[in-house]
Amino acid sequence: MREVNKLDYSNYTKEQLIEIIDELMMLNKQLLLEKEQEARLDFAWTGNLGNWYFNIKTGNVVFNPLKVAALGYSMDELPRTVSYNFFTDKLHPDDYMSTMKAMKLNMEGKSEVYECEYRIMAKDGSWKWFYDRGKVTQRDAYGNPEFAAGIVFDITEKKEKEIMLESENKILEEQSITDGLTGIKNRGAIIEELKSKINQSLNYKSPLSIAMFDIDKFKEINDTKGHVFGDKVIKEVVNIISRNIRGVDSVGRYGGEEFLVILPNTSKESAYFVCERIRAKIEEFDFGEGFKVTLSGGVADYNDEGVIEFIDIADKKLYEAKNSGRNRIGI
Repeated sequence: MREVNKLDYSNYTKEQLIEIIDELMMLNKQLLLEKEQEARLDFAWTGNLGNWYFNIKTGNVVFNPLKVAALGYSMDELPRTVSYNFFTDKLHPDDYMSTMKAMKLNMEGKSEVYECEYRIMAKDGSWKWFYDRGKVTQRDAYGNPEFAAGIVFDITEKKEKEIMLESENKILEEQSITDGLTGIKNRGAIIEELKSKINQSLNYKSPLSIAMFDIDKFKEINDTKGHVFGDKVIKEVVNIISRNIRGVDSVGRYGGEEFLVILPNTSKESAYFVCERIRAKIEEFDFGEGFKVTLSGGVADYNDEGVIEFIDIADKKLYEAKNSGRNRIGI
C-alpha cells in the first residue's frame, strides 16, 4: 500500500495553526454549501487552471496548483499562505484598474459575476493572459462579502493568435490604402480623405484648396532612362512634395505620375504659393547625373462642388498649365 504524504505542521506556531484550522473550516463550510445547492458557482464548466477560493476577511487565496505552474512557479516556491496580493501585484499595469473594478463591482453586489481578461507576470518576466470568472458566494448578516470563488483559464495562446491576426489585418488595411511604390495614400484613400476634408470645410465654414500635380514628359523619362529610374523620380517627387506641405495637409498618388494634394484651411491664392515652392524645389533638384525634372500643377478651391467635380477643376487647371508650356502652376 502506497504511503500517503502528510503535511508537516511542526514548525507552525499555535496562532498559525488556529488560523489554518479556521480557514479550512470556512472552506469546508463553503464547499458543503455549494454541494447542497448543486450549483457550484452557477457555472456549467471548469476553467483549465481549476478553481480558486478567496477568503476576503483574511485576504488569503486557495487555488489549483496549475495556476502557479502556468506562471512558472513550483508549489515549493510559494509562501505558506498565499495572499490575494501575490497575484494582484503581478497584474499588468494596463489591466490592473479594469480587473480591480470588475471585482469591486461584484463585491459591492453591483454585478452578478466578476469576469475579466488580464495579463499577469510569470516568473521569467513574460506576460500570461488569464481569463477569470467568479463571484461572492457568502456574505455576512450585513451584506459584507466574506468568501468568493471562481475559475481561471490560461488564454495566452488564444490572445497571441488574436494579436497576430489584428496585426496582420492592420497591415492588410494599410496596404489597401497605401501606394506600394511611394508609401503615400493611393487613389481611393486620397479621395476618401478629400471627402472628409470637404465635410470639415462645410461644418466649420473654412477654406479648402487642392492641387493636382503631374510630372512633365514622364513617358520620355521612362523611355530614355528606364522604368527603374522612372520609379526613382516618382519617389523623389513625392519626397519633395511631402517635405513642403504641412502636417495637416495630405498627398496621394492619383495616377501613374499624378499626385493630389489636399490643403485644408487654405485659400486658392495661398495654395498657389505652396505649389510654386514645390515646383521650384523639383526644378532645381538633381535626380542623378545632372538629370533634371519639371512638374506642372493645377489649383482649385472648394465651392460646393461634388468631390469628382472638384478634382476635375484642379485637373483642368493642370492641363492648362501643361498646354501653356509646362513647368508652371495653373490657377
